[in-house]
Amino acid sequence: MTRPAQRSGGSRASADRLARLLNLVPYLLARPGIAVAEAAADLGVTERQLREDLELLWVCGLPGYGPGDLIDMAFDGDRVTITYDAGIDRPLRLTPDEALALVVALRMLVETPGIANRDAVERALAKIESAAGEHAGAPVAVRLPGDGDRVEALRGAVGRRRALRITYYTAARDETTERTVDPIRVSMVSGHAYLEAWCRRAESVRMFRADRIDDLVELDEPAAPPPQAQLHDLSAGIFSPSADLPLVTLRVGRSARWITEYYPCERVEPDPGAGAGSGREWLVSLRVTDLDWARRFVLGLGPEVTVVSPPELAEEVRDQAAAALDAYAEPAGGTTSR
Repeated sequence: MTRPAQRSGGSRASADRLARLLNLVPYLLARPGIAVAEAAADLGVTERQLREDLELLWVCGLPGYGPGDLIDMAFDGDRVTITYDAGIDRPLRLTPDEALALVVALRMLVETPGIANRDAVERALAKIESAAGEHAGAPVAVRLPGDGDRVEALRGAVGRRRALRITYYTAARDETTERTVDPIRVSMVSGHAYLEAWCRRAESVRMFRADRIDDLVELDEPAAPPPQAQLHDLSAGIFSPSADLPLVTLRVGRSARWITEYYPCERVEPDPGAGAGSGREWLVSLRVTDLDWARRFVLGLGPEVTVVSPPELAEEVRDQAAAALDAYAEPAGGTTSR
């Protein structure tokens, strides 16, 4: 009975700390050499909490996260001075457009089925609406992404506990299959609606993205997930890397480093072959669902990414890139333009 309250309290504490950290750097910039005790009193926290915040700030900064990218500070006894602010030189203030965008996003989040910590979202929404004033009441149209009718049909099947026959497109394998599933729940993750169901074909729980379900028929039989059906932990997103999935290592240039923020990576480090201090290329290792997906992923990233391992992925990428170039070559017979 106490776990939801503990989780909600943890979310509130994290939100409060984030707000404090965003304002801490400009506060210290305006008061170079301020005593830690004085700063703690001004901010309404203990000295211990403030020192923990300062330790966290030391590892925050700009993408690259190397020397010259991270927030830096100097201590003189019990006094602290910010020596590099990483661009956080003003207290956090929202423009009317930014406040309205947050209000719309939070209103949508509140209406999302299966969202965790709804009370924390509602509290954040109330605070931003209060701060935004009249701008929060501007007329806007809010619509969840995806096929609304399809999502409602899936929710209905879950509520009625009915099995479904679906025609589903699997993007990772670029194939369409027909399956009979026992629906368990519908969730919104990263802006997409998913049906979580026991797949009788795979004999395990699967996640089906609603906009990739080409057709569905509600069957005249009850949904009956077996006792061993376990729901996925969606707190970190849909994809959960595991040791049994293929491990891919890529050499990544500066403009493609964003993938380390977007995809879960097992290892990110400077490429030792790029030369000391160059900092231009990273070696990035991540798990993938299968090598076909990895091939399309790498090709889509362009010349800023090359495959280090596994060798078969490098060969597939090289062959498909060569085939694409051949498609642009002049036909063997040649043509004459007019």
